[in-house]
Amino acid sequence: MRRRILVVEDDVTLRQALTFNLRRDGYDVSGAGDGESGLAAARGQRFDLILLDLMLPAMSGLEVLRALRGDGVTTPVIIVSAKTDEVDRVVGLKIGADDYVTKPFSRPELLARVEAVLRRQRREGSDLETRPARLEIGPVAIDLERRQVSIDGALTHLTTKEFDLLAFMAGNPGRIFTRDQLLSRVWGYDFAGDGRTVDVHVSWLRGKLRGQGDHNWFRTVRGVGYALSPPTT
Repeated sequence: MRRRILVVEDDVTLRQALTFNLRRDGYDVSGAGDGESGLAAARGQRFDLILLDLMLPAMSGLEVLRALRGDGVTTPVIIVSAKTDEVDRVVGLKIGADDYVTKPFSRPELLARVEAVLRRQRREGSDLETRPARLEIGPVAIDLERRQVSIDGALTHLTTKEFDLLAFMAGNPGRIFTRDQLLSRVWGYDFAGDGRTVDVHVSWLRGKLRGQGDHNWFRTVRGVGYALSPPTT
């Protein structure tokens, strides 16, 4: 079955170019020229991936992403934007984007990132058939089917990538992972990604989990990466 992609981009020329190239690579592509119509399409139809511009008329890309994640829509989103500031990238990832590509970009790079995100999604789907529906580590309970995390019975809000990172590392407590391994397994990159993406998400998770107590759930192995470190008592 052909994978379905929604392109939300107000630049008609770029939207048409993206649509042409993605269709040539075998994808089923739909387009939207503003935030409101993009949000309506994402809510009303099933897509495997959304390419989302930030600077859109009627409703910004961040507002669209925030609304989708607030609705519980977990469709992977790659932000495609001319905004290059680190704060924009951080905000997008924190709200729930799966990747962030800055304009101008090369066709091979964008298609590689699209395939990487979709490949990770397929792998997660196959993992659901073999992995347990629930993981419990100390006071933390991870419901893999509902994508919910509770600490001592109280639900804790995590972004899409925060959940993915915690669930992956919780399946391997104590094991040390390099940043590149985490990028490959959680973000789906098959090429060198930015290790700071991992650092930022670990920092956010530390803050949310440590807010329930003084334990530091993530052990930093200098020069290597991170390990999930559950409480000993």
